[in-house]
Amino acid sequence: MTAATSLAAEGRFHHDLGIWIWTRSRPASGIRPALFLDRDGVIVEDSGYLSKPSELTLLPEAASVIGLANRLGITVVEVTNQAGIARGYYGWNEFVEVEEALARKLAAASAALDGVFACPFHPDGNPPWAHPAHPARKPSPGMLRAAGRLLSIDLGRSWIVGDKLDDLLAGYQAGLFGGLHVLSGHGAEQRRQVAEWQPQNYNVRLGNSISDAAALLTALE
Repeated sequence: MTAATSLAAEGRFHHDLGIWIWTRSRPASGIRPALFLDRDGVIVEDSGYLSKPSELTLLPEAASVIGLANRLGITVVEVTNQAGIARGYYGWNEFVEVEEALARKLAAASAALDGVFACPFHPDGNPPWAHPAHPARKPSPGMLRAAGRLLSIDLGRSWIVGDKLDDLLAGYQAGLFGGLHVLSGHGAEQRRQVAEWQPQNYNVRLGNSISDAAALLTALE
């Protein structure tokens, strides 16, 4: 089954969780740590409400880091807020088309995501996606916790990579080991906030891009 067929046929919106979910079928291998990745600004360029495959551009080293995690047996999960759906800029069909294009680009570089979790709710969204603080929308931890259950993830040994403080806050609230903040995407404008944040029992790392996550993976192996 191709990545495109898998996402279109197997991904679906779970109303009870408020999350669109796709997971890659694979043999059970026990509880494993994971690398959680924000999408726009971390895996791909943040073009602003990405809705067309033609606008999709992988960031340098994204595929190599994901491929390294694959080879080490570390689960790789995309966790993405989708305010564009909430605001009516595009729908689920367009979202899936972009995700299929991303899967193909990664596959061409011998890399693959193990799961995609997307939350469409936003405080300024249109019905039915309007919600003041949905438990699945980052900085809330709902997507990460759902992934932990569905993919047998050891959250306490896992990391999240994000360009926003909200990404790292979601990891903190989900009980992850730590978060890596990168300067790509919105990272430069949010670096000061992240640098000043000093949470207890949560490791905050400051990096330039997703390439800095490679050093974290060998410690998770």
